[in-house]
Amino acid sequence: MDDITALILDDHTAFRRGFARLDDARNEQELLAIWEALALHLDIHAEAEEAILYPHLVKHGDDGEDETADAIGDHNKIRDAIAEAKLHPVGSERWWAAVGTARRENSEHLAEEEDEALPDFRRHASTELRAELGQRWLTFYGEHKNGRDLPFRDKDPQRYVADHR
Repeated sequence: MDDITALILDDHTAFRRGFARLDDARNEQELLAIWEALALHLDIHAEAEEAILYPHLVKHGDDGEDETADAIGDHNKIRDAIAEAKLHPVGSERWWAAVGTARRENSEHLAEEEDEALPDFRRHASTELRAELGQRWLTFYGEHKNGRDLPFRDKDPQRYVADHR
């Protein structure tokens, strides 16, 4: 059975690879193909974490409430940058600025999550819970293929924490 933290780390690796692919793209078609897939994956990943991981961390982590509020805020910044990129022609200066913001916010979020939130979760979650949430993670991706039925909307971090305490 897959551990949710391993599945999350797999996604993180895919995000780093996706942003690197943008660096290597040679024309607008390549940029569009890479970015659309990457942006969608970022959005789905945030929704999955908010549905599956963070409701548990907020209740059981040593610093779960603060880590969760910070992560929700990070997800909002990434979503906002993705939405901004959609407003501009692919490859334009403003598009690159928005994509750069998404990249920067994502890089900061991944580092915080990998160095703080995930270790905190691992310390408090049993192997069985990690496997159960891993199964839910895989099911979530299957049920929401290509983002189907997901809202991709910002959430108020404090309200999220309060709702999941």
